[in-house]
Amino acid sequence: MAYEFFYWPEIQGRGEFVRLALEDAGAAYIDVARGLESEGRGVPAMLALMHGEGTSHLPFAPPFLRDGKTIVSHTATILLYLGGRVGLAPGDEDGRLWTHQIQLTITDIVKEVYNSHHPIDEDKWFHEQKDEAVARAAVFRRDRLPKFLGWFERILAANPAGADHLVGNFVTYADLSLFQLIEGLRFAFPVASERELASLPRVTALHDAVAMRPRLKAYLASERRVPFKETGIFRRYPELDG
Repeated sequence: MAYEFFYWPEIQGRGEFVRLALEDAGAAYIDVARGLESEGRGVPAMLALMHGEGTSHLPFAPPFLRDGKTIVSHTATILLYLGGRVGLAPGDEDGRLWTHQIQLTITDIVKEVYNSHHPIDEDKWFHEQKDEAVARAAVFRRDRLPKFLGWFERILAANPAGADHLVGNFVTYADLSLFQLIEGLRFAFPVASERELASLPRVTALHDAVAMRPRLKAYLASERRVPFKETGIFRRYPELDG
């Protein structure tokens, strides 16, 4: 049975981290909100599930995944659930937990990226909180970005199995998510991210290796890969790049 994946159809957002795992694994899945309403899919089908039609476990917000009767929401939780099932997580408990911890840290920096352009109110436009966003982004570029990316570089160096992967000696969903994070940072903060990556050879090498994985390479070149835009998590505002 195919997984049913639910996320806004017009942006990458938090859902793209899950899509990359499904695509890389070659898993059968239905991107429900991108389907036709006439076939019982589309955004209305996603909203119906969020309002409790057919489940007592109402997802707060997309992304979420339905596997038979099981519904899992939140990016990191979905990946924890999928990882072992699609071959993108270690088989031992310690490895699974460590992979999950890395994913939660990626979740943290993604939130900080979003807060850099929406520091006051998520319901207001960027131009309505521009001064605050410029100040917040300056702190992100100066302190937070190097702190997070430096940590990924260190755990790659500390991996007993080698620096090719974040966990163990094979690709996990954490590797795919780090790739997506770097892609987003290069879009939103092209100057700041390249300055940091210049001193992070292991992170850069991991990103480049993930991009060449056959299934992901095909997906990234396809029309199914929605481009970055100023309505997602990663938004390019030159004023915020310093």
